[in-house]
Amino acid sequence: MDGILNTEKSEKKIPQPRVRSTAGQVLNLYKELGETPRERLERLRIKAPQYEHEVLSYAGRLDPMAEGVMLCLVGSANKRREAYLDLGKEYVLDVLFGFATDTYDVLGRVMEQGDASALTRAVIQKELNEFRGHLSQQYPPYSSKTVEGKSLFEWARNNALGALVLPSRSVTVHEITIEGLYKIKEPQLLNYIETSVDKVNGDFRQEEIIRTWKRHLKADGEREFKAATIKIVCTSGTYARSIAHGMGQDLGIPALALHILRTKVGDYSVEKSLK
Repeated sequence: MDGILNTEKSEKKIPQPRVRSTAGQVLNLYKELGETPRERLERLRIKAPQYEHEVLSYAGRLDPMAEGVMLCLVGSANKRREAYLDLGKEYVLDVLFGFATDTYDVLGRVMEQGDASALTRAVIQKELNEFRGHLSQQYPPYSSKTVEGKSLFEWARNNALGALVLPSRSVTVHEITIEGLYKIKEPQLLNYIETSVDKVNGDFRQEEIIRTWKRHLKADGEREFKAATIKIVCTSGTYARSIAHGMGQDLGIPALALHILRTKVGDYSVEKSLK
């Protein structure tokens, strides 16, 4: 009994748990094209060991085909997550005209093709005016919004969206303007899509998506496709790719989000993001 109770004779050390920081922190991270938000947080843990055992979350999801500002909440900052989720956003959105996909961006199956040769900057700007102000915006079919216990993404992958009414939410677009109109050559467009999709990990139907695009675009093709660069200042929850898709529907010309750059969340700007 003396041996058990006499702790002075024991040299065995009990491992102590790693102490987490109690101070909350908000990090302005740059999420790269192709990354998921979770992958960006894991990259932070690897590159900055001081965050290895911290509680981390992100405020404001970015799709794999979007890049730019993503806020990371550290430690007790997670208690104020709702406040950070509600911060306004700014985007630079590149819209490709002539194609529509089931995801509203290039990481999707081509569903429709059309002619955008007659499209002008003036026509686009006039259409953008319809997206300014208070809107009821429908969630994209491929999104993380939960309906009846499953994300819309899951419903879509199981071809079961027909059984649902897609939910909507109220958003406000404060500013939306066209910054430029340009053309992309067919080989350049296909190369960009292949390169972008190749950066995505996990099961996002990548092989099927590339096969679909290769049926519509040729590596030695001679066509050109119109695209517009658009600046958007909006409230939280606004889907930039839905604006691209909606423009196409209203104009009668298929359209999708070619590239999305989130330039600002609240006062956090892309120029100061940690890469």
